[in-house]
Amino acid sequence: MVDFHTENSQSASEAFDRLTEQVTHVSTDPGVYIMRDPQGKVLYVGKARNLKKRLQSYFQRHRPHDPKTRLLLGKVMDFETIITHTENEALILESNLIKRHRPRYNVVLKDDKRYPSLRLDITEKYPNLSIVRKIKDDGAIYFGPYGSAGAVRQALKFINKTFKLCKCRCEQQKKRTRPCLNYQMGLCMGPCVLEVAPEAYQEAVKEVVAFLRGRTPALIRRLKKQMLAAAANQAFEKAAALRDKIFALEKTLEKQVSVTADHKDRDVFALVEEQQLSAIALLRVRGGFLLGGRNFAFEEAIGTPEEQMGSFLGQYYQTATSVPREILVSHLPMEKDGVEKRLSHSRGGRVIVSAPQRGDKEKLVQMAFQNARQALIEHRQLKDTRFELLEALGRCMHLKRLPRRIECFDNSNLFGSDPVAAMVVFENGKPLPSAYRRYKIRSGDKPDDYAHMAEVIRRRFEKGEASRPWPDLLLVDGGKGQIGAAQAVLMQLGLADAFDLAGIAKKDPAAGQTQDKIYLPGRTNAVQFGRDQEALLLLQHVRDEAHRCAVTFQRRRRQTSAMQSMLDGIQGVGSKRKALLLKRFGGIEQIRAASLEELQSVEGISMKVAESIKKNLNQVTTLKP
Repeated sequence: MVDFHTENSQSASEAFDRLTEQVTHVSTDPGVYIMRDPQGKVLYVGKARNLKKRLQSYFQRHRPHDPKTRLLLGKVMDFETIITHTENEALILESNLIKRHRPRYNVVLKDDKRYPSLRLDITEKYPNLSIVRKIKDDGAIYFGPYGSAGAVRQALKFINKTFKLCKCRCEQQKKRTRPCLNYQMGLCMGPCVLEVAPEAYQEAVKEVVAFLRGRTPALIRRLKKQMLAAAANQAFEKAAALRDKIFALEKTLEKQVSVTADHKDRDVFALVEEQQLSAIALLRVRGGFLLGGRNFAFEEAIGTPEEQMGSFLGQYYQTATSVPREILVSHLPMEKDGVEKRLSHSRGGRVIVSAPQRGDKEKLVQMAFQNARQALIEHRQLKDTRFELLEALGRCMHLKRLPRRIECFDNSNLFGSDPVAAMVVFENGKPLPSAYRRYKIRSGDKPDDYAHMAEVIRRRFEKGEASRPWPDLLLVDGGKGQIGAAQAVLMQLGLADAFDLAGIAKKDPAAGQTQDKIYLPGRTNAVQFGRDQEALLLLQHVRDEAHRCAVTFQRRRRQTSAMQSMLDGIQGVGSKRKALLLKRFGGIEQIRAASLEELQSVEGISMKVAESIKKNLNQVTTLKP
C-alpha cells in the first residue's frame, strides 16, 4: 500500500485519488512519463512500452510497493506523458530528460567533468595529447575518463617518453626559433621547428591510439616486424629505437591483468541494491586485459534492477568515448533490443548486451559484483559518517532541523569595483555545484558589505514559495553585522523562522583567537564546538567554497571587462567584431599572438583593421589574470 506519511496526508491522499482517475485517460502508446511534486519539480522520469499499463502499476491503492516507491508516490502531485512513435524513441527521450532535470528518484549519472580524459586532436598536422575534464564533439579523439588524475598523468608520462609526440601547444610552435628541451632530451620529434615528415609523425600517432585503446599486444607484434626489417636493412639505430620501445611496452603489459583468452573488447557492469542504495561497478576489458574500472553509487533510485540498468546504460554511453562490441551485465536492461539498437548506432556496428550464466564471462560479472558490493559498503559508511557529522553540527548549534541543505553567501570586490556575490549549496555534507548561484551586485559600486549581503539575500528569497528549496541552515560569511543584514531581510520577507541562520567570521590572531567563530542571531558569544571540531571544519569548508566561487567570478568579470576595454579603443572594432574576436581566439593574449591572416579569417576584419588591432595591442602591456 502507498504510505501517505507526509506533511499533509489528506491532500496527498486526495492527489493519489485524482491521479488514479487521471491514469484511466492515458494512452496505451509507448512513451515517457514525468512525475512532479507540488512545486512542479521533476521527481522521476520513466519510459514504457504501454504508458497506461505502466502508470496503473503505480496508482493502485492496495498494491504493495517497495519503500522507495512508496516514498515517491507520497510526494507526487501530478504527472504528464509524452507519446513517442517507438520504444527506441522513448529510450532516447528518457535519457535526455533525466540529464536535463536530474530527478531525485532516478539513476542519475553524474557529470564526468571532474574525471580527467586524454584528448588527441587528429585534425591538426602534428597532434599532441592534453589532459581535459570535458569531452566535446569537436572531431578530436578522447580516451577515458580515467578514475584519477594520477592515473592519467602516469599514462601521459609513459606516452611522452615512449612515442615522442609533440609537447608544445600550437600557438607555442609558431613562436619558436629552436627546438624545445624535450627534443634535446630525445623525447620529441621537434615539429615545432624542424621539418618532420607528416607520415612519420602520423605513424607515431597511430601507435599512441593503439596503446590507449588497449591494443598493446598487436602493437608489440607490429613493432617487432619493423625492428627485424630495419635490422635486415642494416638500419641499426632505428632497430635499436624500436627495441627500446618494445621493451617499454612489454614492461607495461606485464602490469596488466589478463582476464579472457579471446582478446576481445568488453565492458562489464554489475548492479547491487540494498535498502535505499544502489551501486553499479564497471570493468573495462580491452584486448582481453583488464584496463581499469569505476564505481557508481545512487541514493533513492526506484525501479527494478533491470530498469535501473537500462537507464544507467543509456546515460553512460551518451558521453562515453567508445562503445565495445560486447557488453556484459548482471541484469538484462528493460527494452534490451532498444538499448542494443541505440548503442549499435553510436558505435557504427553491432553491439550485443548479454547476461552470461557460465564460463569466463560469468566470472567477469562476478568480479564486477564484488566491486559493486564493496562500493555499496563504502558509500553507506561515508553516508553514515556524514549523517553523524550533521547531527553533531545541529546539536552544537541548537538548530531547529538537521542541516541537510546548507546555503552559504559570500561577497567579493576589488576596491569597490565589479562587486559580486556567490551562493554555494551543500547537501548531506557534499557540494552541489548544480545549485550554485552567482550574482552581480546592483546596489552600486561602493564597498558596503552589509548592503551587498542584504541585496543577494533578498534576491534569493524574494519569490517566497517559488524560491524553494529553502536551506535548513543559511550561512553568511561575516560576523554579527552580516547576520543582522540578512536577518532584517528575512523578517521583511516573512521568513525569519523558516530556517536557521548563522555567520562565520575568520579568526583574529591579534586578539588571541585560534579558530574561526560561528555566531547565531541574538547570541553574544560564539558557538563552542568542544570535541565536535569536525562540525566546525565542515562549516569552514562551506565558507571556503563560497569564497572561492565569489573570488573566481569577480576575477573573471574583471578580466572580461579589461579585455573588452582594450579592444574598445581600436578603430574599426565595434561590439560585434569584438565579440567575434573573443569567441574565435578566447582572449587578448591569443589575439595579440595571432597573425594578420588569422585575424582576417574573422568575419568583418579587413587587412587594415587587422593591422590596427596588431599595432594597438602590441603597445599595451600583457594582461596578467
